[in-house]
Amino acid sequence: MRLILFLFFPLSLFASDVQSIIKAIEDNLRGDQAYMKMTMTVVSKRGERNVGIESWAKGSDKSFVKILYPTKDKGITFLKIDNQMWQYIPKIERTIKIPSSMMLQSWMGSDFTNDDIVKESSLVDDYIPALLELEGERAVIELIPKPQAPVVWGKVVITADLQKMVPVEDIFYDDAMEKVRILTYSDVRRVGKRNLPFRMELQPLEASKKENRTIVQISEADFDTPVRDEYFTKQALKRFSR
Repeated sequence: MRLILFLFFPLSLFASDVQSIIKAIEDNLRGDQAYMKMTMTVVSKRGERNVGIESWAKGSDKSFVKILYPTKDKGITFLKIDNQMWQYIPKIERTIKIPSSMMLQSWMGSDFTNDDIVKESSLVDDYIPALLELEGERAVIELIPKPQAPVVWGKVVITADLQKMVPVEDIFYDDAMEKVRILTYSDVRRVGKRNLPFRMELQPLEASKKENRTIVQISEADFDTPVRDEYFTKQALKRFSR
């Protein structure tokens, strides 16, 4: 097994193995298709609120998201195709294309942004990985954006569980190489043939947001049932809003 060989040789010699680790992690989190149901808890100095979410996806290029609750947001839908995103708001019966100027704005009042939802950058395609540290079954991998890659981060540093091939922690840096936020993963469960963290917590590091955090808890995950193509059309925004 290549990974076993990798553990016995100098870290700098096995760039291809580091790439294989990143690909395995990405495959565990996404797969070719996926259905998920989850709760997003947004904590800030204003208090705490919960958002129910259903999502359908094919790879990293297509996704459809429906808000289940709270009542004031129920039925809002989002469609992502490649690097474009649309939103349907049932209260005004209107479909809106999210412009590039709004990509860094908060998504549904959380610490995630529209850019997180739209781009979902491929770690394999958009970054050059380098192994920084290896200890037992954990590896620390630095990801530097490839030239012209459509990403917003100066770099991302991932701590990975090599036994389960899942991330443990992602640290995001801006262009000035300052830490901006930390995303931690826990509650890893077996879903079919893959391991999946069922809990994710995003912590922004800006002084003005020190009380903020966004927690996503998955309640259902299915990577085997085919996802219908009808979700990935603009007509689906209104149709599945009900």
